[in-house]
Amino acid sequence: MIALVSGEVVQRRGDHVVLLTSGGVGYRLAVSAETLRHVPAVGKGASLHAHLIVRDDAMALYGFHAEEERDLFLLLIGVQSVGPKVALAVLSGGPPRELLAALAAGDAARFQAVPGIGKRTAERIIVELREKVGAAPAEDGWAGTDITRSDDPRGIAREGLLGLGFSPQEADGLLDGAPGGTPEDLIAHALRESRR
Repeated sequence: MIALVSGEVVQRRGDHVVLLTSGGVGYRLAVSAETLRHVPAVGKGASLHAHLIVRDDAMALYGFHAEEERDLFLLLIGVQSVGPKVALAVLSGGPPRELLAALAAGDAARFQAVPGIGKRTAERIIVELREKVGAAPAEDGWAGTDITRSDDPRGIAREGLLGLGFSPQEADGLLDGAPGGTPEDLIAHALRESRR
């Protein structure tokens, strides 16, 4: 899986950037407006956390200024009827900490303001993700929220299946009731099931 792309910025557009790596390969990464604010001018060096989504008809690479933003993107695309484009639109609405605070506060209106998200989807985002964000240590007197990271084998296996191109719903279905105590065992079982 491609987790990080570093190189020279050769193109900056409203929805993507192209980074030319030292190997001479240019990677086009779809980005949120929030990430684009942090990408330097053409000709400068940049590093973006990345997530690759493989579909039957395309491979799409998404870039993020911060790992926290990538984690939030992965949570968002796990919500029914929220695809990568809508997730990027949500992320364009502000820094990850603000969006996580809105999630924790149950601020559905914040998400309804995003083009492509109606009342039901906004409420679904709140319901499904609210428990997955927890309190973070206070910084400068403000206690924000953070994405709960765990070493849970099922969570790691799910992330691995997403990286292999399975949809969140497919990954959940393949892991439901799967035997195994390690991410490797769970992924191997899921791949066997997917071939049936």
